[in-house]
Amino acid sequence: MFVAKVTGSLVATQKVDAMVGFKLLVVEPHRVDAKTRKSLSTTGRTFIAVDTLGAGEGDFVLITQGSSARLTPETKNLPVDTVIVGIVDKVHVDQKCVYDRT
Repeated sequence: MFVAKVTGSLVATQKVDAMVGFKLLVVEPHRVDAKTRKSLSTTGRTFIAVDTLGAGEGDFVLITQGSSARLTPETKNLPVDTVIVGIVDKVHVDQKCVYDRT
């Protein structure tokens, strides 16, 4: 699993039937800042993730990729590689809060 920030959405009006009705979001994986260890910073990568939880732009989310992305009840029969499996409330590193949703 990875922590990622939702940076946008994607609309595809033509897609395989199994994907109709699923919300697609643009996510950027983040990591703990290597120098300060006091914040999260982007890895510079971008993925499209299926959202079954109702995440929105600006939210930090948990994503899973590969075959694990098809292990949720909602995605088990979908041709997906990245899925949002959680919406992050807080991240603590070295006993410091580096992200708080509130």
